Amino acid sequence: MSREAHVRFWESAGVRFPCATHLPLYRQQKIFERAGVKLSTSTLADWVGVCGVRLQPLVDALREAILKHDVLHADETPVTMLRPDTGKKTHRAYLWAYAPGVFEDTKAVVYDFAPSRAGEHARAFLGEWRGNLVVDDYAGYKHGFSQGITEIGCLAHARRKFFDLHVANQSQLAKQALDYIGELYEIERETKAMDATERWRIRQEKAKPIADKLHAWMLAQRLRVPDGSGTAKAFDYSLKRWVALTRYLDDGRIPVDNNYIGQQIRPIALGRRNWLFAGSLRAGKRAAAVMSLIQSAKLNGHDPYAYLKDILTRLPTHKASQIDELLPHNWQPAAP
Repeated sequence: MSREAHVRFWESAGVRFPCATHLPLYRQQKIFERAGVKLSTSTLADWVGVCGVRLQPLVDALREAILKHDVLHADETPVTMLRPDTGKKTHRAYLWAYAPGVFEDTKAVVYDFAPSRAGEHARAFLGEWRGNLVVDDYAGYKHGFSQGITEIGCLAHARRKFFDLHVANQSQLAKQALDYIGELYEIERETKAMDATERWRIRQEKAKPIADKLHAWMLAQRLRVPDGSGTAKAFDYSLKRWVALTRYLDDGRIPVDNNYIGQQIRPIALGRRNWLFAGSLRAGKRAAAVMSLIQSAKLNGHDPYAYLKDILTRLPTHKASQIDELLPHNWQPAAP
């Protein structure tokens, strides 16, 4: 696709581009047709694919920028993928998401489309990176924790165990656990706008004593509930992960939970109800590339249409050595 064709595509698609609003291409086709523009879905698919290829160097640079940070969030969500080559209509693939810690200066997210949830995909993305990784308890990340990556647990996941227990049977033990955790979250709200040093100080002064009380209380209550019960499982989830769940207390750069990356995955989870599946592994990877830049542009307050139109116009003549200038967190619109 020529530079002029890129520009025409983005001018015609505007903010309705499927990766921004998650409209499937056949619905895009009908919108264009009502506007007097007749385009086949295969043409639209080709254009999206070419855009994904053209934008891949930017996504690669964005990955490198993310991996310079010492605190990362990671999560994954299933995406149905067509797999006629296997004799089955569909296959469960996964979209993995990675972002700098919520307190980091760089606001970005990279989606990595993979054919499975196997931990090898996380290892391939992270490479030689060694830092603090905020995740839920999914086993796919465990290998990295044995290779120098520090596990940061998600308190929101621990809280959810007690919340579900309380909703199910009005458990008073679950209610008490929720009250303790609520106090910890109240301190996080208090420190949200502070710098890392001040946040660490407040956590040590106010949150650590509460966490210590919660831990002691959990240990005592666990002895009183039968093994295999829902209450025991809720306690065991937190107690087995206590070190990872409380590492945030000793470092003001580290968030209390993994909710931030969940917010970056939410548009994907909502969008797949519309577009239903990825046509192939290659198509999934190209869509992930485009979505990485769109969501990162949003995180930096940019209009995705303005951002993508500008960089697709500039990319053909932009120096590869200066590609970081076009990343969403660095981008400045070209002078008119």
